[in-house]
This record gives sequence, structure tokens and C-alpha cells, in this order.
Amino acid sequence: MTGDDSSRAVLDKAARENFPVAPVFLPRAWRRDLMAVYGYARLVDDIGDGDLANGGRDDAALLGLDPAAAGDTTALLDAFETDLGRVFDGTPRHPLLTALQPTVRRHRLTPEPFLGLIAANRQDQRIRRYGTWDDLLAYCELSANPVGRLVLSLTGTSTPERVRRSDAVCTALQVVEHLQDVAEDLGRDRIYLPADDMKRFSVSEEDLAAPSAGAQVRELIAFEAARAGELLAEGTPLVGSVRGRLRLLLAGFVGGGRAALKAVENAGYDVLAVSPKATKPGLLREVGSTLRRKG
Repeated sequence: MTGDDSSRAVLDKAARENFPVAPVFLPRAWRRDLMAVYGYARLVDDIGDGDLANGGRDDAALLGLDPAAAGDTTALLDAFETDLGRVFDGTPRHPLLTALQPTVRRHRLTPEPFLGLIAANRQDQRIRRYGTWDDLLAYCELSANPVGRLVLSLTGTSTPERVRRSDAVCTALQVVEHLQDVAEDLGRDRIYLPADDMKRFSVSEEDLAAPSAGAQVRELIAFEAARAGELLAEGTPLVGSVRGRLRLLLAGFVGGGRAALKAVENAGYDVLAVSPKATKPGLLREVGSTLRRKG
């Protein structure tokens, strides 16, 4: 597999997200920059999850490591951070970071949001359980919120209030994804359901390993889904604060989250039997509803 093939395997995952990443109605320059940022974010997550094509051997070589080191996630993240540094001062080795460099220079982006995403994936290697909701929110500050902040920077619309609303939306999207992927995450020995909530609903780790969700697990998932819905409501005014095609893009993010929550609800909050995903008609309905909202 070539470097271009490896990069394409990462970028092709955009179609699987809960929201449209770089829809065709956007200006070409925006789509190019959004895909560059998506490629970065998706690649660092794939490194952290051990989900790279060809076992990560090609990406290890691209980052200057022995392909035999592909199974060492910490070494890969370290090499990836080194290559990120070259984006800001040098010539990066990985094709997805090479593609990111013009975007960084064009918009004078800083390293901080990119480093946050790496820090989140490093945390995934050390912390596999979260005690409280606040602990989970702190993780989302690293794993999700930087992406929204980058979108605002790319579109020249960043303000403190918009960043606050964006953070709410991005955290909600991360929580929703965790709810959809409870079984998959448990397979990686990770649980993103706060331990104190699990205790409150009398849910054990063994309950999460069952082939389908019992009543207590469903109640827990419904509780966390309601929290995600509240965050989406808090962030929704972001959509009305901008105009034009950016408003459509942001409505896609919020609507995607709402559609995913609806899919979880329609599954009876049983996220163990299957990972509930929104349908395209469901997504379009929620995007339209989001655009009609006044707040």
C-alpha cells in the first residue's frame, strides 16, 4: 500500500461520520481545508484506536519508524507529534500532514488544537474508565472540542461566544458517538459511561458485555442521551449566529447529532445488540428542523 493509498483509506471514513464533513455545497477552498483537518483528526484517532490500514505498518514507515513498531501506539503517537511539528516548521513526512500544511499556513492556525487531539489519544492509552461526568467532559475538551474550534478558524468566524457554543456541540457529538459504540469500545477495554452513573443505574461492566441491553442499561443510555441532547440545545444558537453556506454546514453538525440520538432512541436505547446509526432521511429531517429553530 502506498502513502496515497493509506491516506485515502483514512479520508474515505468521512462518509461514516454522524455528520457531513465537507459537503459539496461549500466553496471548494473550504472543502479542501475541512478535509485536510478531517484527515489529521481521523488519522490520529486511528493511531490511538489501533485501526490503521495494513496494521499501521505503512503509516509507521511514513512517519520514519520501523514498520515493526506499528503495534507500539505510544511510539506512533510520538512520531506523529514530531511530524506535526514539521507542519509548522519544516517538511512533514506523512501525506496527510503534507496536505494539512497549506491549510495551517493559509489560516495561520496554531499547534494547540492539533496537539489536543494527540493528547486525547495518549489519554486513551492510559485511562480506560471515567469516574464522573466532569471527567468525561474534560476528555472531550481534548478529543472533540478542538475540531469545532478549527472549523471556526478556517471559516474566519471564531468569537468567544461561538467557541463556547461550538464546544457544546462537539462534546455532544462525542458523547453520542460513545453511546453508539459502547460495545465496540468495551472490546478495546474502554468505557466512556461515567462510573458514578453506572452505579446509580446499577449497571456493571458485565451488563455492558451482554449481547443486548437489559432494562438498567437502557435507562443509563437514555440518561446519557438526554445529557447529550441538552448539550446540543446549548450549542444550537451557533447555527443562527452565522449566515450562508456556513449556516448549512453547522446545521449539518447539529442535525447529525440529533439524528444519531433519534436512532439511539428508536433502538429502544439498546446500543449493545447493534450500533444505532442515523438514516439519510433522518439526517435531512433533523438538519431542516435545526435550520428552522430560533435557538
